[in-house]
Amino acid sequence: MNAAPTKDFLERVLLERARPLGAIRVAVVHPCDAPSLGAALDARAVGLIEPVLVAPREKLERIARENKLDLAGIAIEDAAHSHDAAARAVALVRVGKAEALMKGSLHTDEIMGAVVAADSGLRTARRITHCFLMHTPAYPRPFIITDAAVNIAPTLDEKADIVRNAIALAQIVGVQTPRVAILAAVETVNSRMPATLDAAALCKMADRRQIEGGILDGPLAFDNAVSVEAARIKGIESDVAGRADVLVVPDLESGNMLAKQLEYLGGASSAGIVMGARVPVVLTSRADSCESRIASCALAVLIAHSNRIAPP
Repeated sequence: MNAAPTKDFLERVLLERARPLGAIRVAVVHPCDAPSLGAALDARAVGLIEPVLVAPREKLERIARENKLDLAGIAIEDAAHSHDAAARAVALVRVGKAEALMKGSLHTDEIMGAVVAADSGLRTARRITHCFLMHTPAYPRPFIITDAAVNIAPTLDEKADIVRNAIALAQIVGVQTPRVAILAAVETVNSRMPATLDAAALCKMADRRQIEGGILDGPLAFDNAVSVEAARIKGIESDVAGRADVLVVPDLESGNMLAKQLEYLGGASSAGIVMGARVPVVLTSRADSCESRIASCALAVLIAHSNRIAPP
């Protein structure tokens, strides 16, 4: 994927890859505001998804009327409230009536609680994690930031799955051997800084083939991960430094701040997706742009089609 200094780069490139694959059936969970309902309809209009709107029918129809949105031909699964909508949407996936989930106007905890429930049927052997696929004109390639939305303070074992899921996503979008930078505040191992110890352990796990498919290096400070010149000045010799395809953050707080800084101050575009479940989960924020929501749906299409070939 080549860089381009446009705000809609991810949407455009992901659409080019996803649309020829055909629309997938997506259970849209409680899209009870104009942005989330409009995003589902927009994704349908561009040929990415065939939505099933899981929400209180009367509320949906009122929102559609108030915002001049056309629900003609759209399947609606009537639900009592947001919790019920999450449970019903997961049930649709469990019985094969949807290939992906999309978050509407409910809280993230509600939809993810239904996904991770013991009886959901959506769990796999992998930890469920979140990836932001991002692009900024300041960097020559799209890159993944993980985990900035689901795992608050991941353990070493959980970070291993965070890395595995990110490698899988990178391969789905066309990076066959992604370079994975394990971020910390410094590029040396320091016993007083747990993030550096985890980074070193993850790299050794890759050496022992406990993590496969990518090239890992860490700890790396952010500048060393994305700048060849910064790495050169600090004397870092690495196949990853300055050319990272994946940035693995120490915890959710640092990752969330990094992703939002890039978006709001760095002009980055983004798509967000949950990995590690049987199906992709489009996990958007209420503040996300329409372009970001459509890019996230395109990402879900790519993952769903990959799952048809090699189920998780």
